[in-house]
Amino acid sequence: MLILGGDVTGKMIVPVIERSNGVWNAEFVGKRVELKSRKEVDDFIKGVGDSGAYPYETNSEGFAKLSADAKLVKELFVRLMKESLQRWFALAEERLKGTGAQCFVSPGNDDFFELDEVFNSSSFVVNPEEKVVEVAGSYEMITLGYANHTPWNSPREVDESVLESKIEAMAAQVKEMKKAVFNLHVPPIGTVLDQAPKIDSDLKPVVKGGNLMMTDAGSTAVTNAVTKYQPMLGLHGHIHESRGMVKLGRTLCLNPGSEYNTGILRGALCELDGDKVKSHVLTSG
Repeated sequence: MLILGGDVTGKMIVPVIERSNGVWNAEFVGKRVELKSRKEVDDFIKGVGDSGAYPYETNSEGFAKLSADAKLVKELFVRLMKESLQRWFALAEERLKGTGAQCFVSPGNDDFFELDEVFNSSSFVVNPEEKVVEVAGSYEMITLGYANHTPWNSPREVDESVLESKIEAMAAQVKEMKKAVFNLHVPPIGTVLDQAPKIDSDLKPVVKGGNLMMTDAGSTAVTNAVTKYQPMLGLHGHIHESRGMVKLGRTLCLNPGSEYNTGILRGALCELDGDKVKSHVLTSG
């Protein structure tokens, strides 16, 4: 089974602007570029797409309209996200249908609610959000993409009490907890899985004595649920720079981390046997 547990959409649009003199201008990762041929444009668009951003070809007039209207930008952003998700879901079905593999993809706190119709649209890729689903024949998995509050005010943030009630509602339906998987986007608080840079009121990292200050950014509701129910496996993400693994009682909790913007895909490969995780390894490719 394949599980992608949230934060699946990109964070920026990169306009590629065709000028009247037959060249294209763009700006990406702080660098301005001038593209002088269709091949250069195509290569640039591919690189931007591979980094997780959304390239968008337009002209000077179209760029001026977007620059003047935040609503148009949001509409374009959502459309590009939807189109990208639809392409990935189609590819998953093309590659996996008939293999016996299950594919679960759910939203995370960074993913807009407008995308839910795409998450729920595939006849092959399953959105397990806020459900108890059967996985690999004999296991049960609960999934939650919501997060506790962050400095970034992302779309799916709620109070810890709401996280707790959502997790409890699903946990109450699990028949055999010792063989359960808790696919909870936010990691347990105060562990190696939730260490994030401390941010000040201006959303800038806090540095003291030349050292970047870190802070706990996980969830008390997740910690309490894992400690209380002791499922077989906890799958987490959210804090992209906090790759690692930790045991909370009998529960193995993993955060594979994320470096999608550098072209690296981080993951975790687990082999289950009965009510135990027989083997596990953090992967990259």
